[in-house]
Amino acid sequence: MDIYLYGASGHGKVIMDSLYASGVKVKAFIDDNTAVETLAGYPVLHNADGLSPVIVAIGDNSIRKKIVEQLHCDFGTAIHPSSVISPSAKIGEGTVIMAGVVVNADVVIGKHCIINTGATVDHDCVIDDYCHIAPGVHLSGGVRVGEGSWIGIGSSVCQYLNLGAWNMIGAGSVVVEDIPEDHITAFGNPCKIRH
Repeated sequence: MDIYLYGASGHGKVIMDSLYASGVKVKAFIDDNTAVETLAGYPVLHNADGLSPVIVAIGDNSIRKKIVEQLHCDFGTAIHPSSVISPSAKIGEGTVIMAGVVVNADVVIGKHCIINTGATVDHDCVIDDYCHIAPGVHLSGGVRVGEGSWIGIGSSVCQYLNLGAWNMIGAGSVVVEDIPEDHITAFGNPCKIRH
């Protein structure tokens, strides 16, 4: 089955590679920028009407959500074949799981999430819709990540912690306590909220 990628960008190219490795062909990219006509040898379309299935290949969580809410189509998923996914894990539509990811038992990943290169998600984690788990992030067992949150590259989150919605956890952070507030920025070792 061919698939369309909404977002002619570097992130789109990584998703394209994951699909290609899985034997899925990209039909075309879709992008609002009419100056972009091709990407990686594929045509770039400027209207998504009537196209399905689509993966929204935009790294910014809020923009990805806005585009998803405007589209009227079926959504695909992309799971790189080098990832290790427990059979008991649940993965929502539109979600992409990149190369080298490990998703362990009874994990629930929402819709339109990005689980990026080399991230690990241990048992019983819940990742709500529109989250971005950056490359090399490690979530211990039982972590809850609220909708739209972004956990920066190389960060670690200790077991059974809760992170609020639409938060940004800075690169290399070590989260050792709950951060239940929404719409905050936190970073450091140990990770602290920054005002």
